[in-house]
Amino acid sequence: MAGFLGRIIDYYISRLVDRAVGVKNVFFNGGMVVVIGMISIWMSIFLYVAFYYAYMPAVLHVRPVHLQFKPCEEEKGICSFPSAHIQLTKKQQLLMIGQPYKMYLHMEMPESPANQKLGMFMVCAHLEDKGGTLVNNACRAAMIHYRSHLLHTLYTLIFFPFLVFGSAEEKQTVVVELYSGFEEDPVHPVTDIYVEVQSRHIEIYSAELRVTAHLTGLRHLMFHWPTFSAGVGVVSILFFLAVLIALSWCHHTLKSDFVSNVTGKAYGQEKDWVSGDEESEDDDDDDETKDSQKLDTAFTGEIDDDVLEGESSEHGQKATRKKDSSLEESVETLK
Repeated sequence: MAGFLGRIIDYYISRLVDRAVGVKNVFFNGGMVVVIGMISIWMSIFLYVAFYYAYMPAVLHVRPVHLQFKPCEEEKGICSFPSAHIQLTKKQQLLMIGQPYKMYLHMEMPESPANQKLGMFMVCAHLEDKGGTLVNNACRAAMIHYRSHLLHTLYTLIFFPFLVFGSAEEKQTVVVELYSGFEEDPVHPVTDIYVEVQSRHIEIYSAELRVTAHLTGLRHLMFHWPTFSAGVGVVSILFFLAVLIALSWCHHTLKSDFVSNVTGKAYGQEKDWVSGDEESEDDDDDDETKDSQKLDTAFTGEIDDDVLEGESSEHGQKATRKKDSSLEESVETLK
């Protein structure tokens, strides 16, 4: 009875231990999946961000343009064309090679009578590298936007409170496109730009140079739809990481199975060899025992034969002695 109860208790204890081990394995595997998943997600985000900053160029570069001119000594006004030197970068290169760029010169010009009578004028730009080598040059025509006297009067009547308090001004921003598809030369990267406005009667409040990247294809998609492109990029990288992890896991599993099979076969062969050696040793021992038994039997047979021969010789001697004694008695009786 006690043995029966002990077996039942051992059975339930073993079941509880197996369930505990199974729960532990489930939690462990689940934790590993969660950890690997989180690491994969963060790695996908990091790789997409790194790819974005490596693949996407800076979309806009803005540099102020400080125009300089030579003043006249005898009369009012300027005696040279306004010009400026613009340093894009102090480094070796600023623009990305292979990426088309557009260059614009933005000029704030007052709607003064001098500018309205100015008409068309030329704006030229010279691009040079760090060594002073001329890379490219371009000239574009520009003029202030025309407004009739009626439109100018209506604009002044409508916006006169803002004009009085200074929140609005009678000025225009003239945009001159110097380059529409400029690409950086890898041998002579542009570091300096020289701008010249070829008019001595122009009046300019301020000016600035804007270099914008003309994005196309994937770069256009990544810049104008960043959320969508980021989601697609992260999911794609996560998919490739999942494929790599699955292939690594399959390789590890197959390798472990192969190693276990090979070691099992080697252990079986070694066991067979050991058992064969033991059997051969047993056979040799049996043969040796049989040979020793044969030798013992042969030796004992020889000893028995010697003993029998000795006994037969003793009986023969006794018989001859009896014959001799009987002959002697018969002779004595005859006498």
